[in-house]
Amino acid sequence: MTDRRPLLRAIFDAAVAAAHPDVVLAPHLSPPPSGRVICLAAGKGAAAMAASAERHYLDGFKLDPARLSGIATTRHGHGVPTRRIKVIEAGHPMPDEAGMRAAEETLQLAETAQADDLLLVLLSGGGSANWIAPADGISFGQKQQLTRALLRSGAPIGEINTVRKHLSRIKGGRLARAGRHAAEIVTLAISDVPRDDPSAIASGPTVPDPTTLADARAIIAKYGLEMDEAIRRALDDPRNESCKASDPAFARARYELIAKPKASLDAAIARARAAGYEIVDLGADLEGEAREVAADHARLALKARSEGRRIAILSGGELTVTVRGNGHGGPNQEYALALADLVKDTPDVAALAGDTDGADGGGGSASDPAGAIIDASTFAKMKSLGLDPRSYLDNNDATAFFAATGDLLQTGPTLTNVNDIRVILVG
Repeated sequence: MTDRRPLLRAIFDAAVAAAHPDVVLAPHLSPPPSGRVICLAAGKGAAAMAASAERHYLDGFKLDPARLSGIATTRHGHGVPTRRIKVIEAGHPMPDEAGMRAAEETLQLAETAQADDLLLVLLSGGGSANWIAPADGISFGQKQQLTRALLRSGAPIGEINTVRKHLSRIKGGRLARAGRHAAEIVTLAISDVPRDDPSAIASGPTVPDPTTLADARAIIAKYGLEMDEAIRRALDDPRNESCKASDPAFARARYELIAKPKASLDAAIARARAAGYEIVDLGADLEGEAREVAADHARLALKARSEGRRIAILSGGELTVTVRGNGHGGPNQEYALALADLVKDTPDVAALAGDTDGADGGGGSASDPAGAIIDASTFAKMKSLGLDPRSYLDNNDATAFFAATGDLLQTGPTLTNVNDIRVILVG
């Protein structure tokens, strides 16, 4: 049987390449202002975006290096060399003290911007965890504890960020408010959220926020999360309402999306089509519980096989996992594990599920797996090793399962983030 792993990986790599900062950023960067360029970046692509901005201004426009400064806050292991912009590596998905220090430095630098300066804000997925600036009256530990509970609850990222925005001094438009001294604010963002909502990407630090304190309280109630009393007081305090469209902070603010999940999914589809597969495009905005989505996709794959079709089923979006066990994994690994259980008697089905940032769940290490690949060899290993996928699913322990079968997708940091790519090849 043909080994389809190289093709699966090529399809995934095409999606990642389409959204790399070296490809997507430069065409959107403006000429330098008469004053300084102050670059403030956050997210898994932050350091790569900062390095690309440096090449644009220092090499392309020969800008005096003294007129370029900034801070790029990225996930641990995602840093790259820069010349003028300071890189700080911080925690993700759990915030850490490095992210808290970076956020304070970012706010202080934004406050120095003058009317002839450009405040260049570069955002990518992960910025919400990287920039941690708790609202007054909340400790770092209290916010960290709530973040952990939200991540385990199965709440989609939009709901998690709604809560985060109302407990922060940098999210929900507040960074724009910090740079209020009439400086032009240009935000260039790589989208990692379904439907590309600017207020959701990195929790919208430079755009108006349509969500409210009441929304945040409702989300906590919806998932039955316990709140520290300080958190409760903060979410009842009108001073913690996020910035709305009428706020003067947005008078000279411009926002542009420079990479979207759909463009990456389209690149993946083009690669699969070039390999001769009929395409089933499920869209770039899928959400839902990973194992339930896997069940839907397994039905599509098995039906296509019964009809003798040679198809590639592709989808993007961001799935969730409601954690009930004490294992390790992420939504892509859990999806792949649930899919393997459902198609294990079907040797001509192969699939890959991976996060385009190179890390699916995990403990915040650069060596965390990006997802997993399954095919006939996976099914054979399951049988020979006596592995029961359902017991691993019950413990949310997909990483251990795929470590045993040798099927973890290891890419390392990709320096971008446009959500997940899932590919099923049938026939």
